[in-house]
Amino acid sequence: MDGLLELDAVDLSALLARRQVGAAEVMAATLARIAAVNPGVNAIVNLADPDALMAQARAADAAPSKGWLHGMPIAIKDLADAAGFPTTQGTPLFRDAVATHDAVMVARLRAAGAIVIGKTNVPEFGLGSHTFNPVFGPTRNPYDRTRSAGGSSGGAAVALATGMIAVADGSDMMGSLRNPAGWTNTYGMRPTWGLVPSEPEGDTFLHQLATLGPMGRSPRDVAALLETMSGPDPRQPHGLPVFRGQPLDRDLRGLRIGWLGDWGGAYATEAGILTTCQGALSVLGALGCDVRSVPPPFPAAALWDAWITLRSWAVAAGLGPLYADPATRAALKPEAVWEIERGLALSALEVHRASVIRSRWFSTAAALFDQFDALILPSAQVWPFDIDLHWPQTIGSRRMDTYHRWMEVVIPVSLIGLPCLCIPAGFGPQGLPIGLQLFGPRGADLRLLQIGQGWHQAAPWAGRRP
Repeated sequence: MDGLLELDAVDLSALLARRQVGAAEVMAATLARIAAVNPGVNAIVNLADPDALMAQARAADAAPSKGWLHGMPIAIKDLADAAGFPTTQGTPLFRDAVATHDAVMVARLRAAGAIVIGKTNVPEFGLGSHTFNPVFGPTRNPYDRTRSAGGSSGGAAVALATGMIAVADGSDMMGSLRNPAGWTNTYGMRPTWGLVPSEPEGDTFLHQLATLGPMGRSPRDVAALLETMSGPDPRQPHGLPVFRGQPLDRDLRGLRIGWLGDWGGAYATEAGILTTCQGALSVLGALGCDVRSVPPPFPAAALWDAWITLRSWAVAAGLGPLYADPATRAALKPEAVWEIERGLALSALEVHRASVIRSRWFSTAAALFDQFDALILPSAQVWPFDIDLHWPQTIGSRRMDTYHRWMEVVIPVSLIGLPCLCIPAGFGPQGLPIGLQLFGPRGADLRLLQIGQGWHQAAPWAGRRP
């Protein structure tokens, strides 16, 4: 029974569809795995009553199939609403905030037959790429439980890596799908911005940094989940058509891949990361890709200045009401207060200037993609760090001047909404995993998944589990 949980989600789905295995059997195996593994890693929170979940699974077995996720257990990232479950966002302020409806993405997963079993742990308000909060505590890396699992989709990544769920939803502003995937030897995809809608609440025009996206243990699973999550919501602008899953197997010979490394030294990286990532690029070479080093295409300092302006502006817009009330302001962590205060102090023209820089980088990147089919960067600048650290204060001799400077390597993608698939790059000398950001022009989601599929079949470490 335990072997069911090692299957790719698409393979498990096929067994369920053919009634070769029942949803109740899968649920029983899932609950047993959670009971055995979750206490040591703290990835799944607010798990529903097991008896109620078993009843839902038996009902799924007796009902016609709704879709490819029919009868499959899934846990939702604790930033998204799932009716009947608290959406704590990792803060005591919302510890008991039980959702009365499903978020757009969650409704789509349920419509495809998924059974929501609980939530996956996040940093407080999703801020910071390290999953810990005062409600549930830290999520531990399954390859070394004294280390961080990344964030903000850290709980989702760990639940995947340990086989507690087969696929997972996540979200990404500053690497929140990519860093946890890289640190757990799984796959996380930040889709083209607009492909997966958020919620029709507040402003739906201005803020284009964050997106929802899929995670899985294989590119096939990521592609299947992306198809379910994607497609326009008529209440929101900027929507894109549904991602149509197509065969991922293709000949990769002749594809031009650009390696950006540490952006010409601009991004401080811990020892071993560039060596491990560069060594992994041989997989692409063996598949027939033309891999070349690329000099820095845009000033890193300009990207950073634009990023922290637009990010703080977005955070202040979202959390500003909590800051405005002295009673709730006291409960905000210092990093949140810093972001909000920066955002509130910005002028309209400062935001405009940041967006002009963003626009210039988009144009530069578009020209670069005339020369390359995809570009690659490391998924993080440090290895998974001590679970008790809030964030790395230094990388080598360089001091990190903000709580997120150590993740600067993810902003070239995030700033302009490009699609990006985090693929496993292997393990360092200390046995800890790292990933690669494989990204392309807007709309290149399928191409990236096809490259990822070839990678998954060729990289010897891609299927390694903790």
